[in-house]
Amino acid sequence: MSESKGQRSSGRGRFITFEGGEGTGKSTQIKKLAERLNAARLRTIVTREPGGSPGAEIMRHLVLSGMGKLLGPEAETLLFAAARDDHVRTRIAPALNQGIWVLCDRFADSTRAYQGSLGSVPVGLINAMQRVTIGDLKPDLTIILDLPVEIGLARAAARRGTGTPDRFESEKLSFHQGLREAYRKIATDDPARCVLIDANSDPDTVAGRVWTVLRERLLPTPAPVVSV
Repeated sequence: MSESKGQRSSGRGRFITFEGGEGTGKSTQIKKLAERLNAARLRTIVTREPGGSPGAEIMRHLVLSGMGKLLGPEAETLLFAAARDDHVRTRIAPALNQGIWVLCDRFADSTRAYQGSLGSVPVGLINAMQRVTIGDLKPDLTIILDLPVEIGLARAAARRGTGTPDRFESEKLSFHQGLREAYRKIATDDPARCVLIDANSDPDTVAGRVWTVLRERLLPTPAPVVSV
């Protein structure tokens, strides 16, 4: 988790989330966007889920170690909810209230994709936990990075090196294919908030696509000067 040292924004900060399957480049793109916002003198923090706050980081270890999977999809979803509750209360909401832009690697859409669409956790249960943990909080913009599954998994494996795959990286190919489709559906169902971006290019090209979307949606251009 890091903070850029730009000028503090006036009013409420903006909340931008990045979603996508394994190896789609979320961390890289968040870093690049934070650098651009900092250059624009917009104070920014970068965070992640699960995790982002001391209590949530403990939950992250439990989930990625596979403990949640052993307990079943509903229990795993509860672990995510507990982590998100701590994250929102102690990190995200206070930052937004100070006018800081928050860039988050995964948020509530990940629960809907991983535990909802693929884990068969009832939508009613997910909605109930969302009401309790985040209330009316909603991202101003969600960037969904889209990439062929085989390419994403190859990237994840290269990044991991000799390390052990985590709870989700170790799932079967069919799981990851279903995940990609789940995210595509999320983008289709909520086009006002979500933008699907082709991540099958070099990082700078993808970063340009992300910046274009953000500039169009969240950075209003100055009003033209009208002569009288």
